[in-house]
Amino acid sequence: MLGLFLICSTNVGAQAAPDLATPLESKEQPKLSDARIKKILIEESVAAYSGNCPCPYHRARNGSNCGRRSAYSRAGGAEVLCYAKDVSAEMVEAYRTAHTEN
Repeated sequence: MLGLFLICSTNVGAQAAPDLATPLESKEQPKLSDARIKKILIEESVAAYSGNCPCPYHRARNGSNCGRRSAYSRAGGAEVLCYAKDVSAEMVEAYRTAHTEN
């Protein structure tokens, strides 16, 4: 019985060794590519549009292509981001700045 007490008491206050097999968690998240940020900005822009034809490549309610009837194509229409070329480098940097964890 004394032997069992000694075996159990040797672990008192012992700390578990760190598991070296698991990688350390990085607090940094991977940097989003410009292309991914452009896609996000386009998706947000289209989602914010209240009509049913924000971009030429979308479909109208009757199933036809929006084409020139889209807000993007109409002069004076809503300014919707539909293509990667519509997203400037400044917009990408502004997104990156706004979504960086400090």
